[in-house]
Amino acid sequence: MNSSLFFDISAGAYVAAMITYVIYLVARNKTVGIAATTITIFGFACQSVALLIRWVNSYHFWISSSPNSGLVESLLRAAPLRNLYESLIFFVWSLILIHLLIEFKYKVRSLGAFVTPLAALALLFIDISGTSKEIQPLIPALQSNWLLFHVLLSFLGYAAFGVSFGAAAAYIIMVTDSKKEKAYIFWSIIIGIFIIVLVGMGIDFMSLSAAERKELIQNHFLKATFRNESGGVVAASWAFSIAFIFTLWQFGFGLKKILSSLSVTPQMLEDIEYKSIAIGFPLFTLGGLLMGAIWANSAWGKYWSWDPKETWSLITWFVYALYLHARYIGGWRGKRVAILAVIGFVAVIFTYLGVNLVLSGLHAYGSG
Repeated sequence: MNSSLFFDISAGAYVAAMITYVIYLVARNKTVGIAATTITIFGFACQSVALLIRWVNSYHFWISSSPNSGLVESLLRAAPLRNLYESLIFFVWSLILIHLLIEFKYKVRSLGAFVTPLAALALLFIDISGTSKEIQPLIPALQSNWLLFHVLLSFLGYAAFGVSFGAAAAYIIMVTDSKKEKAYIFWSIIIGIFIIVLVGMGIDFMSLSAAERKELIQNHFLKATFRNESGGVVAASWAFSIAFIFTLWQFGFGLKKILSSLSVTPQMLEDIEYKSIAIGFPLFTLGGLLMGAIWANSAWGKYWSWDPKETWSLITWFVYALYLHARYIGGWRGKRVAILAVIGFVAVIFTYLGVNLVLSGLHAYGSG
């Protein structure tokens, strides 16, 4: 059985859920909110089935190439977490899982309008980047029983950070009293850059030939816009970006009234933001750093090599460590820690995707 059909259904469901959550924010209709949650659960169920099918298919692929492997070893190494495509899919699955748990715990659906776009963007990235969806043999560096635990815990941590990002973004909007506040300007710039980079990648994809789309996207990243050979195109790209961010700054403030009308409180959002990081930080510490270092020693002969991926993982860890330290020891609350939560997730995105797009290193295999 092929997992592609279930993955496609889940992708469509998440996009539909994103649209429905946004409609719920605008219409403030309970029935629409229930529909958004139902669509999300349906997409999550389909994706869970797809992941299971791909794991089974990967298992059969692995034992056909390594017939002497034991059952446990084969299952660990066949986990669908072995390349960029599979890790993105698992990130989305983890993100939706944590979102649903928080939605049912806090009885708040409006957060879905900030979280499901992350899932939709990740799935869209798969298509516009030309990422291979084929089950491929493991390269020697990945042939380790640490694969499952390292990637599993890392991406559960990433997903928790993603939820904290959504809550922090909503929190900054809710506590903003003026468009001239630094926190709101920061919010406008960060959200604007997220959207602009995605649009730029979409233009990259559309400008490529079928043969070029099979290459690593880092060879073409933003070359159709900001890195274009034509100075006029570059100037137009910057002009459009500045105008878009200004428009977002001008009208994004309206989200405050919408969130306030849905019984969402700043205290609730701050609690979600903090608890998500409190869960994600130890998962990322254990899986991303400690287990990653142990695996690096067995694969490359040393625990730490200052590879770009390792360096940015450490930077990400420091940002979230600063968040927890500032909150516990410094007594920080409100906008200051919300901004740290947003910066932390920006670091997560660059650690996961940016390093593969613009840098190189021992983790370069993660780009394909």
